[in-house]
Amino acid sequence: MDMISGIRNQAANGEPQGTAGPDGRPYLSDELAQQFSLKGRTAVITGAARGIGRQAALTFTQAGADVVLADVGTEGLEETAALVEAIDGRAVIVPTDVSDKAAVNALAVAAIKARGRLDVWANVAGIIRNSFIVDSTPEDVEAVTKVNLWGTYWGIAAAGRAMKDGGSIINIASTGGEFPGPTLSIYGMTKAAVMHLTRIAATELGPAGIRVNSVAPGFTDTPMVQRNWTRPDGTVDEEARDALLKVRSAQSPMNITGTPEDQTWAMLYLASDASRYMTGQVLRPNGGVVMA
Repeated sequence: MDMISGIRNQAANGEPQGTAGPDGRPYLSDELAQQFSLKGRTAVITGAARGIGRQAALTFTQAGADVVLADVGTEGLEETAALVEAIDGRAVIVPTDVSDKAAVNALAVAAIKARGRLDVWANVAGIIRNSFIVDSTPEDVEAVTKVNLWGTYWGIAAAGRAMKDGGSIINIASTGGEFPGPTLSIYGMTKAAVMHLTRIAATELGPAGIRVNSVAPGFTDTPMVQRNWTRPDGTVDEEARDALLKVRSAQSPMNITGTPEDQTWAMLYLASDASRYMTGQVLRPNGGVVMA
């Protein structure tokens, strides 16, 4: 059962949704819960139409944030917004091409206009094109670089200007930026660049009270990887799926692969006050595939 279905079922069955256990004692103290709370804050999430971006919208909403959802078009954003609203959240949709500096600046302006403040900015939007270096085209390199690197760069810049009272910027990097995977040269170099860009941005924006960190996911079951087992007609090739998951799981000491929730718990930590002493860092929810 996914997280949202579970919440809906709890509500439908009249089950308690608070923080108290069966004996009446709280699972979390108020003080601890407050450290992870985003209540009253506004979070911009790019790449919010699906995958980790969509899950980040739901996780941040559950933590109390209002979310501003961005992606290259409206497809998928409306569904994400509906899921946010289903758990009593508030969402604003702003279609945005993250490779366009002006569009990203407009996203920041729209967020502040809609909610009056900007506290969290998550650069999640990303694409991948597999090819060996000797076969890659200029179009491949440009397409991936513009979204993965330019998009993150312009997002950091826009958030850095807009966060008047400090805040948290979270960049999505990847295990692919550290693990030398064949056919992942373009994707990998952009994600490696995102990690170093994170450190530079943390140094520049720290005096303004803005923390900048990265999350580098390992293999995670999202639409980006689901293409590997989806047939042209949209059906799932279960044999291909099982084979790939078996290979990827074997790369982890724990013999597991990740879910979007695994990534967004790390993002919530970085978005919240619990990580007030954390900047310029890379968190690696990857099952131990890469250790640093």
